[in-house]
Amino acid sequence: MSAPLPLRNIAIIAHVDHGKTTLVDQLFRQSGTFRDNQRVEERAMDSNDLEKERGITILAKCTSVEWNGTRINIVDTPGHADFGGEVERILSMVDGVILLVDSSEGAMPQTKFVTGKALALGLRPIVVVNKVDRPDERIQEVLDEVFDLFVSLDATDEQCDFPVLYASGRNGYANEDPSLREGTLTPMFQKIVDHVPAPNLDENGPFSFLATLLDRDNFMGRVLTGRVQSGRIKVNDPIRALDAEGNVIEVGRASKLMSFRGLERVPVDEAKAGDIIALAGLEKATVANTVAAPEVTVPIKAQPIDPPTLAMRFAVNDSPFAGREGDKVTSRMIRDRLLREAETNVAIRVTESEDKDSFEVAGRGELQLGVLIETMRREGFELGISRPRVLFREEGGQRTEPYETVVIDVDDEYSSTVVDKMQRRKAELTEMRPSGAGKTRLTFSAPSRGLIGYHGEFLSDTRGTGIMNRLFEKYGPHKGQIEGRINGVLISNCTGEAVGYALNSLEDRGILFVRPQDKIYEGMIIGENAKPDDLEVNPMKSKQLTNFRSTGKDDAIRLTPPKIMTLEQAIAYIDDDEMVEVTPKSIRVRKAILDPHERKKAGRKKEFA
Repeated sequence: MSAPLPLRNIAIIAHVDHGKTTLVDQLFRQSGTFRDNQRVEERAMDSNDLEKERGITILAKCTSVEWNGTRINIVDTPGHADFGGEVERILSMVDGVILLVDSSEGAMPQTKFVTGKALALGLRPIVVVNKVDRPDERIQEVLDEVFDLFVSLDATDEQCDFPVLYASGRNGYANEDPSLREGTLTPMFQKIVDHVPAPNLDENGPFSFLATLLDRDNFMGRVLTGRVQSGRIKVNDPIRALDAEGNVIEVGRASKLMSFRGLERVPVDEAKAGDIIALAGLEKATVANTVAAPEVTVPIKAQPIDPPTLAMRFAVNDSPFAGREGDKVTSRMIRDRLLREAETNVAIRVTESEDKDSFEVAGRGELQLGVLIETMRREGFELGISRPRVLFREEGGQRTEPYETVVIDVDDEYSSTVVDKMQRRKAELTEMRPSGAGKTRLTFSAPSRGLIGYHGEFLSDTRGTGIMNRLFEKYGPHKGQIEGRINGVLISNCTGEAVGYALNSLEDRGILFVRPQDKIYEGMIIGENAKPDDLEVNPMKSKQLTNFRSTGKDDAIRLTPPKIMTLEQAIAYIDDDEMVEVTPKSIRVRKAILDPHERKKAGRKKEFA
């Protein structure tokens, strides 16, 4: 048996869209992981359909490349703070991090979030300024920003003395000279081998392993991924799982060990301290549990996970069109699926309501819950989704709510509009400075409650040019009433198919959400009213035909194209008494109570309450 290769374990962290996955792609290509004639998709690490469509990384993934006789395990992490639960745990598996920074955007809030976690663990970063070929690059200023960021995060002198590389992930080069615009990624590989320490762990002690990722396999059952902290393990060795207090959860055997080779998981017979492996054979063990040899009694300390700040209600779809498009419609199926999700995704918490028909799912943000709903929708589920609400806390007899740091890059001409809108939502402006090229960077401290549903409006206000980034900051004092949507809605008062003639006369009332021949039902929202109150309308009214009034004259009706909302937009749009009906083929917005009389009754009760 050949001697094992020297190891380096490294994570790539950066803000969303700064080019992590594209860089990993190039590292693959230049380390000879792929055959020359092998067909490989662009951004090979984005494995599921949603990641490919949105162009973002959602799940953290391990991979491994071999370079000049050294095995480099690389962990690609998501940039969105909503999926930060993934990143926090991953960092305990690695000995170094590559911090990727955009040469124009510089250090962004999500960069701060992840970097803070990495520095607290004592990891020494390699800073890579990416996208140096951008025409609006400001390399030197960006490096100053990174240094300021490190200082503000209480980095040690050793951590502040970081090596710098200038790279373009898309074009596949990295250099120590900021003026060069060609070459390969060899300097980066060399820097990883030189700067990142080899895992300094005890190979001779008893086996122990901290589970950091969990997924399910139809053939192997639960598969735990993590790094071996001490000792060795062979296939079929006896193991047991311990929780954070050291209690034994279950006892079993390591039925399968797998190591990462490129994009594949390859079975291996043995793993030693420092190796990142996937292990199967346990049924109950979960993330943050310690898997160890039978003689080990002290668990490995795991990173605490930030608490969820936002919750939504997932209910059984009870609309008149329930069960027409999806095949998974019962509460039992929804419950099983949500519990399975909570098992693999630690940042999500599921609680069942008393009526057993709905579940409260708490998570980090709208995006994280939106991705979960979209995944379930594609699997054939039908759901009713309520408006997101923030999770309040009681501290010292005072009600507190989550606040977020919001960093907005916007063209100078729109900055006053954004500041005005944010202040209406009870946000406080903490910093305002020019960021070059006619743009201003605004930093706010805002209650999360005020930001629900603002993103769509923000894009309209800035004509699609503004960039908004949010990051959980703290729990702070409750800000009182925050104004939500100003306009009322148009509600259908009948069930059937929308008619062009009726929609034509409704156009004056506001903005429509439906087309002619769309199926509608009583209580469904078919448009936005131009006035503040809700209005019940008849979208099925057709022309009364006589000998003089023929049907042919309608051919000339030209309707304005309706506003078709995506899932995220619909969730952001709805009010407290409304729901989003999600089915595999449709997204409809409706009132929670469909019957108009019941709705009025409930409205009156609320007034008197």
